[in-house]
Amino acid sequence: MVDWTEKYRPSSLSEVRGNNKARDALREWADTWEDHREAVILYGSPGVGKTSAAHALAADEGWDVVELNASDQRTASVVERVAGEAAKSGTLAGGTGGRKLVVMDEADNLHGNVDRGGSAAITDLVKESTQPIVLIVNEYYDMSNSLRNACQDIEFRDVSKRSIVPVLRDICRREGIDYDEEALEAIAEQNSGDLRSAVNDLQALAETEETLTTDDVVMGERDRTEGIFDFLDDLIKNLGAQEALEAAYDVDETPDDLINWVEDNAPKDYYGDELADAYEFLSNADVWLGRVRATQNYSYWRYATDNIAAGVAAARQHDHGGWTRYGPPSYWRKLGSSRATREKRDYVARNVAEVSGTSMSTARRKIVPFLATMTHHCKNRELTVAMTAAYDLDAEHVSFVTGSGETTNKVQSIVEDAEQLRSERAVEHSGGAFEGEASFDEADESSEEATEDEEYEDKSGSEESDDDQAGLDDFF
Repeated sequence: MVDWTEKYRPSSLSEVRGNNKARDALREWADTWEDHREAVILYGSPGVGKTSAAHALAADEGWDVVELNASDQRTASVVERVAGEAAKSGTLAGGTGGRKLVVMDEADNLHGNVDRGGSAAITDLVKESTQPIVLIVNEYYDMSNSLRNACQDIEFRDVSKRSIVPVLRDICRREGIDYDEEALEAIAEQNSGDLRSAVNDLQALAETEETLTTDDVVMGERDRTEGIFDFLDDLIKNLGAQEALEAAYDVDETPDDLINWVEDNAPKDYYGDELADAYEFLSNADVWLGRVRATQNYSYWRYATDNIAAGVAAARQHDHGGWTRYGPPSYWRKLGSSRATREKRDYVARNVAEVSGTSMSTARRKIVPFLATMTHHCKNRELTVAMTAAYDLDAEHVSFVTGSGETTNKVQSIVEDAEQLRSERAVEHSGGAFEGEASFDEADESSEEATEDEEYEDKSGSEESDDDQAGLDDFF
């Protein structure tokens, strides 16, 4: 059966429901594009019509659409080849030769492609484009400042119940479905502003029921005041599978976040086989969440929630009484506390990759740890200076790699010597800052891959305190 969200996708901006202000702003952006030539960011919750509005705009304007929406399609090379060609020249094989609308979905979800330059390529693209570009995101502030500042932005708000019901009613009329008005209202209420999920739910019910009634709709009205800690306590200690699933509907957390809460807190009470079973269900949930990210079909969220809530509750084999201190996911804390460190890591890895001619992933996982071992605490000063010069590192990056204090005289003097070394190499027209350094020549004698691995294992196995590599080992 054809997906109704595609079958009934708006063919004109006038058919976009529930976001009149955003719709008008998007039309104004398009009508005045020749004056400002800026890209636009459409942001808001999943399922509120951002992508549909972009395609409807293109239909109204008679523009061809070039779309990138899969995570593996946004490397620097693909962005430059596909979107870049359309955005800069306006020509693309198979197109009409006229105006192109470049639509890039999930533009806030570039973490998997940062190793290949996707984020930087997109930022460059919106600044240089001679064609209109629409970036579609769920989380506006997950984008870089430079990218946000280069674009206009339009917010799409959650679609109200009174806007969802007419859409469902119209689909029922076109599909010849008998329904109770209360059933459509229940579907709209249950999906809390997500028009796409409401249409998916309607289609799922219509496949099994001849007439839609209120009893056919699984009512799970959200109580957004429900506390996550109360839910965790009930899920892990008290509730059965069905009760846990119903309780999950009352928690103001998406399955993406809920899985992190449960994953981190279940081990505080579960143990042995029941913990293994619980993690098996969470693993299944993660598979469904992966499908959501890959297809943008948020109806799969329900299957993730089934595993997170009902599955974990069903895994319980023992009584768990008393009080347990539950807390936010450690993953979130790490992300918050390590952002500056991750930025340093990526800067170093990017520079190493450019000089070495490798991917950023290879630089981060294989080369930088090797450099960290060789230059640990700047003990081999000549090698540390050579490394700093070769990869154009500042004091904070030298500190990150070596584990030494950023403001120490040792690090500052290394940076100064590296700058002088770069100047000398530039004058001598040498092949690289490492070339000719006696200390590095010695290390280079064992630069074959097998020998490097042995040297790294030998050195990494030497006695050193756990704090020596603090801020580095946690991120490779």
